[in-house]
Amino acid sequence: MRFLHCSDVHVTADYRALPLRRLGWRRWLALPELLAAGRARAYDEAPRTLSAIARAMPAHGAHHLILSGDLTACALDLEFQGARDALGALAEDRGRCTVIPGNHDVYTPGSARGRRFERYFGHLLESDLPEHQREGAFPFVRLVGEDAAVVGLCSARVPPLPGLSRGVIGPEQLDGLAAIVSDVRLASRALLVVVHHAPLKPQGTAALGPWGLSDGPDLCKLLRGPRHAILHGHIHHRFHHPATAEHPHVFGAGSSTQAGREGYWLIDVESGQVTGGTIQVPPFP
Repeated sequence: MRFLHCSDVHVTADYRALPLRRLGWRRWLALPELLAAGRARAYDEAPRTLSAIARAMPAHGAHHLILSGDLTACALDLEFQGARDALGALAEDRGRCTVIPGNHDVYTPGSARGRRFERYFGHLLESDLPEHQREGAFPFVRLVGEDAAVVGLCSARVPPLPGLSRGVIGPEQLDGLAAIVSDVRLASRALLVVVHHAPLKPQGTAALGPWGLSDGPDLCKLLRGPRHAILHGHIHHRFHHPATAEHPHVFGAGSSTQAGREGYWLIDVESGQVTGGTIQVPPFP
């Protein structure tokens, strides 16, 4: 089995063309970084890049695409629609595509209350083992082939203030994940656990602090050995910490569509074990 892992695609909108009242004060505070500092410009080609990544799956022999959050920059309908359009037919097929929300996809209380992410991608959150769900749709399980299962977690919470992007999985989802790990029906499968926030920094130390994953150490303790991998985004650096007997593989996808830093992982599974991964660059036409 082969999985394509991308993240943080940050599809943007034309913010200058939108009424300020529609944007709201949280997005107002982001406009200097998005417009004056050039962050939005770095993602002008995000839909085209994401579309190229999706179209590359057959050439790579990849069976399933995993997108670990931050489909949008500001959780606007226009951005969600752009991400869904870029994924094309994959966005309709949960057998071939897994998507979870990132902190930018719940950017405002209104986007969370209105379940904006779910309106566009909720059909991809259905679980093959719903008895393990604890907090809404999470954790969900996607059985892929005979050798693997993808487990989706949600660490994205609406921050009290913009710029505070700390992630929390929470005890309920961790309890569900523990049940998944011990489920005898999954014993012969590799478990690819998808979460937006990073449990580890590129240097290998715990990613804590105002932007990290507060219960990352608890997550890693549940997943030991090469049967398990954690796939994440949030940190815009692409890296891999190989598994040991006590720790899972950790794959950070970085930002797959940021201009000049485009890329994604191909992750291989064989006989119920994660055997490694290779970095690829989108094949632009």
